[in-house]
Amino acid sequence: MKKYRSIFISDIHLGTHGSKAAQLCSFLKANDAENLILVGDIIDGWRLKERWYWPQEHSNVIRRILTAAKRQTSVHYILGNHDEQFRHWIKDIGKIGEIHLANRMDYMGLDGKNYLVVHGDMFDTLMHGGTFIIHLGDKIYDILIRLNQVLAWIRSKLNLPYWSFSKWIKHNTKRAVQYIGSYEQHLAAYCVQKGYDGVICGHIHAAEIKNIEGVIYMNDGDWVESCTALVENHDSSWEIIHWPHA
Repeated sequence: MKKYRSIFISDIHLGTHGSKAAQLCSFLKANDAENLILVGDIIDGWRLKERWYWPQEHSNVIRRILTAAKRQTSVHYILGNHDEQFRHWIKDIGKIGEIHLANRMDYMGLDGKNYLVVHGDMFDTLMHGGTFIIHLGDKIYDILIRLNQVLAWIRSKLNLPYWSFSKWIKHNTKRAVQYIGSYEQHLAAYCVQKGYDGVICGHIHAAEIKNIEGVIYMNDGDWVESCTALVENHDSSWEIIHWPHA
């Protein structure tokens, strides 16, 4: 088992057909950390509200997380827009068992830098376009993910490696690239304003470690398209782990 100081994962979207829950279970089984920080959109309340979908693999992820908390791993759950239904629990109880709930948290890295940990939805300009626009975008994304599943099945039969159509669109469409860039710039500007050295976030399903005008921007990606996690090693270095899709 590989051991880290901290593991950051987000955008698992349990309760949806696109969630790579089985792959995440294998990742959590093979990797351990002093801190496990869930950076939002772990359970997709939006989708579950429309229709119930919860296979055994999704329960297995919850069981893995609860077991980690029981075994002295410090588990923090930073809430996102898809699991925003739990936000009132922050005020009422602040914890589910041994799991700490928050909208955001400060994290001091072994490199001596102070990081803001936040899901990131409040820095997404599309989130301010009204309920209709938000949910329309979510529907379109769901269609792309379902198309991904069909393509993945066909490619597996042809012995071809996994390839994400939705991820390809995201990184090859000018408007999508501009959207990601705008999101990153908003977060970096906020960190400068509030005196943070860097930010750890999720939300846009695009894993990245980069320097933006002196701010260390780190996005842990997702477990729908990419199967990625951000980890802090005990030598103070940071890296993105890309886990196999199958």
